Amino acid sequence: MQYKKIKPKKIYEEVAEAIHDMIRSGQVGPGDKLDSVQQLAENFQVGRSAIREALTALRAMGLIEIRQGEGTYVKEFEPEQISFPLSTAILMNAEDTAHLLEVRKILEAGTVFCAAQKRTDHQLQSMEDALKEMKSANGDEELGEKADLQFHLAIAESSQNPLLISLMNHVSGLIGETMKETRRLWLYSKQTTTDRLHDEHYAIYQAIKDQDAEKARGLMITHIENVEDILHKFIHQAKTTHL
Repeated sequence: MQYKKIKPKKIYEEVAEAIHDMIRSGQVGPGDKLDSVQQLAENFQVGRSAIREALTALRAMGLIEIRQGEGTYVKEFEPEQISFPLSTAILMNAEDTAHLLEVRKILEAGTVFCAAQKRTDHQLQSMEDALKEMKSANGDEELGEKADLQFHLAIAESSQNPLLISLMNHVSGLIGETMKETRRLWLYSKQTTTDRLHDEHYAIYQAIKDQDAEKARGLMITHIENVEDILHKFIHQAKTTHL
């Protein structure tokens, strides 16, 4: 029998869930302005960084909007939308998720092509280190997610193109969130295993090592399309469940 590892919630997740409950229960409604970051930090007795992360998660869910210079307001929402679990925040807006995956496909396909042509031995070692961490994660989701993102950022570094590196770093936070959800759905589904996930990354690494740019690009596109498939199936299932 396999058991899912239980992890303590992060502070920002607890804050986000508390505000989420306030919205769901009607304590604050559409159009209402939330307290300032400083006020929320004092009320919840947490740091301002935790408040900012919580608000970012709620905005990703489509529950709030942050107006520059005005504050944070609760948005209009469909009744069924509020029933989605907080852990699927990044999946709440299917259109945004699809756009991000399109960006990843365009950006990372080109980046890995350049990486295969220009990579150094030192950069190959960085990829190997990330792969070893992925392999040794053994159910540690956070370590696996971190290693996964590090692998993709190491590929960007190998492109030797400062603009590509900057673009990857700019969207790394969003990529990290989709990776977190994808790995959670992927690893606990019957469709694949941790070994397959590792093998996909290793095949990309091997193509880069062999300096086979076309193969590396094709493997990266296939990998991201697999991510799209997992997310799209989950979104469809979630919508069907909540109809």
